[in-house]
Formats: sequence, C-alpha cells, structure tokens
Amino acid sequence: MNADFAGAQWRKSSRSNSEQECVEVAQSSIAIGIRDSKNPEGGHLALDRSAFTGLLARVKAGDLDL
Repeated sequence: MNADFAGAQWRKSSRSNSEQECVEVAQSSIAIGIRDSKNPEGGHLALDRSAFTGLLARVKAGDLDL
C-alpha cells in the first residue's frame, strides 16, 4: 500500500509511557499508519481501515502475544 503520511499528525498510544514499548498511529486518506514512537524515522506499517480494525480487536482480545 502506498499511503502518504507526510505531514500526518502522529498520536502516541494512551497506554504508552517512557518505560514501555510505545506505538504511534496516524491517518492518511487511504490508510492507518503504525510506527515505533522511539524510532519515528525507522519507517511505518500501513494498513487499510478494515485490517487496522481487525488488528486492534485481536490485540484487545489478547489473541496476540504482545
């Protein structure tokens, strides 16, 4: 997916703090971006909205070992 996040407003997870692994999310016109807040220049993962919603549901349900 070729989503453009230039100028996007990245938001840090409300569950993040300085001692934990943290993620940030941003929204483009076609995708949701996810990146490591401690390495914002390290790239990002872009998912369409339905894939992001599915990922979020699996994380909340504890289906992933995170």
